[in-house]
Amino acid sequence: QVQLVESGGGLVQPGGSLRLSCAASGSILSINTMGWYRQAPGKQRELVATRTIGGSTNSADSVKGRFTISRDNAKNTVYLQMNSLKPEDTAVYYCYGLISRSRGSGFLVYWGQGTQVTVSS
Repeated sequence: QVQLVESGGGLVQPGGSLRLSCAASGSILSINTMGWYRQAPGKQRELVATRTIGGSTNSADSVKGRFTISRDNAKNTVYLQMNSLKPEDTAVYYCYGLISRSRGSGFLVYWGQGTQVTVSS
């Protein structure tokens, strides 16, 4: 069993900051990629940012320069520092992990339960 547990969401005013955290736990051999996706009401889930175990990152153009993804491989934890938040950043943010549970099992995608981020005055 693998669990991804997010924390750090909430309500913030435009221009403010939030920091999301996601910790993976359970039967884990290796985590290739961890990151964040988001889904706003009536829209499809979209990439926010991901980071591989080697440190390579990928992020949406809409968040570049404002959001920073970091990762503690020893703790199986990924963070998302969100600055200069805008109302259009309002969404449920989901933690993502590409995880192998045992040798020979391959990597599977796991999702957290989601945390709400609301940017509003």
